[in-house]
Amino acid sequence: MKFSTELRDHIAIVTSHVEKLDALHAPELKGELLRIAKEGCNRIILDMTESRYCDSSGLSAVLIGNRLCRDTEGTFVLSGLQPSVEKLIQISQLDRVLTITPTSSEAYDYVVMEMTEGELGKNTDKSTS
Repeated sequence: MKFSTELRDHIAIVTSHVEKLDALHAPELKGELLRIAKEGCNRIILDMTESRYCDSSGLSAVLIGNRLCRDTEGTFVLSGLQPSVEKLIQISQLDRVLTITPTSSEAYDYVVMEMTEGELGKNTDKSTS
């Protein structure tokens, strides 16, 4: 399997098992992200630790995941970027759009924090009404 998904506490952790996230593999990643969103999960971590290369097709798949989560008030986090992939994202200025953490563990903590803040915000709104 080129991509594996683990669901933990309503957070989908997608792990890339391909060295090159390119036109050959990006459609499968897009399909996996769309499947996750269709199932109602809007919190996705994409662990790219094993991917040493990414082209425009791969970036497109990443941006689809980000959009799917953003459009449903969820959270999308990239983690484990290798230097060449991180450099491509910086050159493309996508680091201004995407949330990126060094590890999937930090990404998980970030998403949990976002969920907690969201719940606190909802409770505050109810108490001030």
